[in-house]
Amino acid sequence: MRHKSVERMNSIKQYVDDYYFKHRRFPSTSEIACEMGIVKSTAYKYLVAMDESGILKYDGKEILTDKIQKVNTDTTHVAVLGSISCGIPQLEEENIEEYVTLPVSMFGKGEFFILRANGNSMIEAGINDDDLVVIRKQKEAKDGQIVVALIENENTLKRFYIDKEKKCIRLHPENNTMEDIIVSNCEIQGVAVHVIKALE
Repeated sequence: MRHKSVERMNSIKQYVDDYYFKHRRFPSTSEIACEMGIVKSTAYKYLVAMDESGILKYDGKEILTDKIQKVNTDTTHVAVLGSISCGIPQLEEENIEEYVTLPVSMFGKGEFFILRANGNSMIEAGINDDDLVVIRKQKEAKDGQIVVALIENENTLKRFYIDKEKKCIRLHPENNTMEDIIVSNCEIQGVAVHVIKALE
């Protein structure tokens, strides 16, 4: 640490943070040297000294500050696949509108797709018209889960129940003005796990 400027060390640390959050990679020693107005070997010596003093972690390649270490960069890319009926079933659509990136720390791991809610049959479950519903792809569901159900080439978003007594499936709208959809069978395309919405 001898002859190392505390002010310059703070400047290097701030530059590393700013650079990482802007470019999603660590700056090279050459880039640090250029920014600080010093030679590359001096920048390297500063990084080593800062590692030894616990200001950051440096292994010769990666530069990890406290702030960078808190960032979870594990993400998954998910397709937004048009709309899903939250009213009467509608014809299935699989036109990809766009891809979005979701952090694994918030949404978990798995295979997902996103559908845009259409209608008001799920409003009492907090799903409103035009909300984005994150669906985990799976072919089975438990009683009470909200599912994407395919019925004779039409899909709908409803709460799923198996009526063992009547030997049928009950797709329940979360809107007390609407009646259940009763079917003998349906194909489960996925289970709703999150809702992304705008707050007005």
